[in-house]
Order: sequence, then structure tokens, then C-alpha cells
Amino acid sequence: MERLAGQRLDAATNDNFNPRNFVGLSLKDIDTGAVRKVVLPDNADIADQSWSPDGRYVVFTNTTTDGMSLWTLDTRSAKARQILKDGINPIFQEPRWLPDGRLLVLTIPKDRGDKPMASLTPAGPAIQDASGGQDAQTRTYQDLLKTPHDEALYTWLVESQPVIMRPDGSRKKTLGTPRIYIDASASPNGDYILMEWINEPFSYQVPWSRFPKTTAVWTMDGEAAAVIAEQPLADSLPVQGVVTGPRNIAWHPTAPATLLWAEAQDGGDPRMKTDHRDALMTLSSPFTDEANRLHTFEDRFSGFIGLDGDDDIIAYDYDRDTREIRTALIDVMGSHAPRVIEVRNVQDAYADPGDPVRTLTESGFSVARVHDGQLFLSGNGASPDGARPFLRRFDLATFETTELWRNTGEEYEYIVDLAADDGSAFVTYYESPALPGNYRLHNSDSTRFLTDFPDPHPELTDISRELITYKRKDGVELSSTLYLPPGYEKGDTLPVVVWAYPREFNDAATAGQVRDSKHRFTRIGGYSHLFFLTQGYAVMDRAAMPVVGSDPETVNDTFIEQIVDSAQAAVDESVRRGFGDGVQVGVGGHSYGAFMTAHLLAQSDIFRAGIARSGAYNRTLTPFGFQAERRIFWDAPETYFKLSPFMSANLINEPMLMIHGAKDNNSGTFPQQSERMFAAVKGTGGTSRLVMLPHEAHGYRGRESVLHTLAEMVDWFETHVKNAESDVASGEE
Repeated sequence: MERLAGQRLDAATNDNFNPRNFVGLSLKDIDTGAVRKVVLPDNADIADQSWSPDGRYVVFTNTTTDGMSLWTLDTRSAKARQILKDGINPIFQEPRWLPDGRLLVLTIPKDRGDKPMASLTPAGPAIQDASGGQDAQTRTYQDLLKTPHDEALYTWLVESQPVIMRPDGSRKKTLGTPRIYIDASASPNGDYILMEWINEPFSYQVPWSRFPKTTAVWTMDGEAAAVIAEQPLADSLPVQGVVTGPRNIAWHPTAPATLLWAEAQDGGDPRMKTDHRDALMTLSSPFTDEANRLHTFEDRFSGFIGLDGDDDIIAYDYDRDTREIRTALIDVMGSHAPRVIEVRNVQDAYADPGDPVRTLTESGFSVARVHDGQLFLSGNGASPDGARPFLRRFDLATFETTELWRNTGEEYEYIVDLAADDGSAFVTYYESPALPGNYRLHNSDSTRFLTDFPDPHPELTDISRELITYKRKDGVELSSTLYLPPGYEKGDTLPVVVWAYPREFNDAATAGQVRDSKHRFTRIGGYSHLFFLTQGYAVMDRAAMPVVGSDPETVNDTFIEQIVDSAQAAVDESVRRGFGDGVQVGVGGHSYGAFMTAHLLAQSDIFRAGIARSGAYNRTLTPFGFQAERRIFWDAPETYFKLSPFMSANLINEPMLMIHGAKDNNSGTFPQQSERMFAAVKGTGGTSRLVMLPHEAHGYRGRESVLHTLAEMVDWFETHVKNAESDVASGEE
């Protein structure tokens, strides 16, 4: 693993370092049910799958221990063929289909030479310079460049050469010169290629996404047509800020060759007070004119989606203070003024109208499905009674909504895709507490399953799953998914695991909304805390820990008080319902949930023990913000101190197990966070255990790591929760 510029790269395969899961491919005919298995090499390791726009081919890569090959699958014959034995460079972009049916592949430059080797003699000091006069607030990024050798090795790995070829690998044609391309996409009419690449100088302070970039348009003949943007090094952006100048540059998906992009109107600084934060710009071929301002947004532009068969787009802008998202229908060709479809709190799950159902254009662009002026929407259908996914039709002329289908009954089912243009037939993913997920086809008069995936763990099918609701003492509605082990009989008292992850909300109404369903299949895998069910525990999963505050700037000032009250409400509910005794209770969480766990053990005596995985405990080590915290340490030192459980390590008088990947690359959760927290608890007389998993990142992938994590978790709660002597029994108060 090479850890460079915020990325983790595999030099042997010239790809991102990441274990894969796909080992086989089959084609199933939806109409007949016939299945054809695709013949692949032994020990296949499949990734980067992509359908051609006409559905004729599937392109994919196959990875071996020392390389990667490119294959295409002909869906008519169900035969796969290797079209490139090696030389693929998919670090930034997997192979893409062009509108004319050819492939655009980023390859390793033929003359790049041997891998750079680090000298045992330093060439000189590594120097960084801050000239002053400008804020440079960066998150605590990891895996950054550190030396000139890192720069040389990074360039060697990520530099690529675009190549165009037919699906059979013939008629290869290079495009442009080798550069560090991070994106290359053809215009819908196939006449141009939009290219984006990284330039020097690199930075030792920020990852590759902040490096200098050029975005330009080229013709298919390899001629430069226009430079759209040249972004300098972005190592001094404010927290949650954006670059000035063109950003999010993309093709309009249904116009022949038209670009869209956003430009900040506030200097890229979200702290600036302004009536207009972003502008949407457009420029069409031959890209020699000045760009046109298409629309001005009150808040920060957050993306768009094109409409099938229409030049209109749906664009979104987001207010980080109110958490309101605005949806607008914009005519790119300017025949009518933009119209606001809705404005809503993005956290208001009950009011979520759903997202557009997507399809591919003939040119291969993802767009919203539209039929006779009707847009199709699918959503999770959150409600006080649990999630009930839906399919709706939205009239783009009148903005009226018609519901076509909603999930009902004792199962959970959501829309995957439409099988008929008018929405009369569609495919869903269906599951129930007793049945694992399978695909199902709905027609106007019938339904039938398209797949028959078996239960992955029939031994656990009898697990009981229930969505429960209760209130915090301040009246905030809370919810949790309660799991009870197989064979549980009502009235039995069990040891309880409360597993949670705190989230911030602007108001109590949205904080208390129910977003899950009791009708889902319980799938357990990896190092899931749900394995506690096999050991006779009740598990309160995703126990709500909302942190509510009308002002996002100061919401964290009451973080501790609110999570303690939420935790107490969860434990009280376990006693009220009779499955818990309020004594044999453990708490746990991952990442921000680990941060929460440490606070609960320090600031309350609700739990007998805790498990904290991959957490951060000293906020002075993340001084330029964390999670949703916007203030930097020097703006609110008291809050940073208070919100650092490290500062209260002496108050942790319940046993705490800490598990951490030794190569955690998540911003803010350096492995040192757990190492220093363990030393603090140990040094002040507390009971703790630290497990550092070799080679693991923020999540754990290795078989040994997964099994060891489960063993540590079970042993910890067996000792300190299930079999711990009760305070009441021992006479303590």
C-alpha cells in the first residue's frame, strides 16, 4: 500500500488499494428466467463493471496479484473476452463508454519508466512555508505527501494516457498527452472530450482534490478546443468553503455539447453574508464565446440532474445554516424563467418527496426518467409508523404529485427501476423479517420474483426486530430498532447493548422522526454489533442520539447533556418494556459513536461498560472543525476542551474497550487518538483495553481483524456487562 496525497494505492496493480468482493458474473433473462453463467478465469476478481448505453456489452476489469486486465462481455452470446492484458490505470476513472459505442480507457503511459526508488540519503529537508496574512484552515488529513520521493512516486502511479478503442479492443487511438487525468468524459454528441487533470505544485498539507487543476475541452481528433478553468492550489479554503472560479464542470446531458458549472459569488466563504452565494454558468460549442449566467442561487449550489428528452434541468442549492434545500426547474435554453419546485429542511424525512428515478440516454448520461411531461420519483417514505417506500409521478407543468405505489404489509420493498416508460411496470427490492432481499417485477396485474437469493444465515432468522419509540425528558421523540435473540420469551430480562451515532438537528420535530422499518430482513455480517444477539443480548440499534439546536454554530455547546439524556431514555425504555433491568447495559459506537461512548462513560453512570471503535477523543488535535462543528479551536476553546473526553479521562470509571485500525485514514481519527486516550484512562486508574488492528483503515476488512474484533467485543461485554456484579447486589449505591 502506497499512502500518497490522501489516497491508498496498490503499485502492483496500479489501482486503488481495496479488497474486492465480486468473483463471478451471470446474465438472467427477465422475461424467461433463463440464467447464463459467464465463463471467467480462475480466481476472478471483478470490478469496474459498466453497461454500454445500448445494453449490448458490459466492460469490467479483472485483478490478479500483480496486474489488471480489461474485459468486455457480449450479452448476446454471454461470452467474455480479454481486450487488454495489462496497462490499465483506473485510479481516478474506470473505463467509460462513448456515445458511439467505443470505450475510453485511462492507461499507463508506455514510456513512464521504472518505479521510483527512495534513496537512503535524504536529498535535503522537507520544507513548508506559511507567509501569513491568509487563513489556511484544513482538516487533519492523513496519507499526505511528505517528501520529493513521495511526489515522484505519486506521479508515476497516477499519470495516465487516454486511449479510445472498440469493444473488441481494436482500433486503439491515443488522445492527448500523458497527464494526471482525474476525469475524461465525452459530450453527448460525441464530438468533444471534457478533460480535467492535476498540475504541480503539489501540497504536503492537503489531499489531491485540492491540488491545482486544469479543465479543458478537446476534440475527438486530439485538438485543444478551449480551456474552461485553471484552478490554483486550494490549501487555504475556509471550513466548508469552496474554490472561486468554475467548479463542478459537467456536460449538459441532453444538449449536443453544452457545459454547465457553478461559480461562487461570495468568495467561496460560507461565513460571508450575501443574497447570492452561487451562480450557474453555461457555455456551448465551439466554446469561444463568453459563458452565460443561467441562474443565481441564494445558497450553495449542490448539483443538478438532467431530464430525459428535455433541455430543462433540476438544480439544487443548500443553506447550511437552516439546512434547507431548494429545488428549482431551470430551462437551460432560456425560453422560460426558473421555477422553484420546493424548499424544505433536508432533515425532514416525513416531507421528503423522493428522488428522481434515473435512466440512461442513448449517449450514456444518467438523467431523470420523464414520460409525457411526468417525472417519476421514488423515496423511503419515512413516517411515524416506519418507512414505507413509494413511487410517485410529478407533473412538470402543474407541479402536482400522484402516488402510483406504496409499500404496504409485513415487508419492506423499495423501487429499483421502471420496467415501462409510463410507470405501469417496475422492479423492486423486496425483503421481510423472514425473507432475505430479492428483486421483484410488478406489472399492472401481477408480481413475480426475478431472483431467489437464499438466507445467508438461517440460524439467525428467528431474530425479533421491532421499531420502538420513546421520549427524552425534554420531550424530544426518540426511536431505536430493537433486536431480540432467537427464542426470546416476553418477560425475560436480558443484558442490553445500546449502539448509536449522534447527529445534529435544527429542531426537535425532525430529530424525532422515524426513518427505519421493522419489516426489514436482519442481515448480519462483518464485525457487526448485532452478533451480540448470538450471545443472548438484546440490542437497541441506531438508538437516536439527536443533538438539537436552532443555531448550527453553537449546537455542540449542549452535546454532552443531550446525549446523556438520550442514553438514559433508551435504558429507561428497556426497563419499561421488560427486556432490560437497567443494570446489565453496555454502550458502543464506531467513529463519532466512539466519541459519544467515551463521553457517556465519563459524564454518566448509565452503563456498565463501553466499546469505542475508531474514535477521536482529543478535539484540540482536530482544531479546524470536526463533524458538524464550524468554529475553530481558537474561536471556542472552552467548547473544544469540554467536547474532548480525553480531558475527562479521570472520570471514566466504567471499563472501556477501544479498537482502532493502525492505518486509519479518516480525517480526524488518527490512531494516536486511541493510543493517547488509553494512556490517559490507564494513567488515571481506569479500566481500559486498546486493540490496534494491523494494516486496517477506519473500517476493518481483513478476516483476522474482523474475527478478532468480534472476539474482543464479546469477551468485553461478557466480563463487564453480562457477568459483572450488580451495584445493587454488592450493596453499593
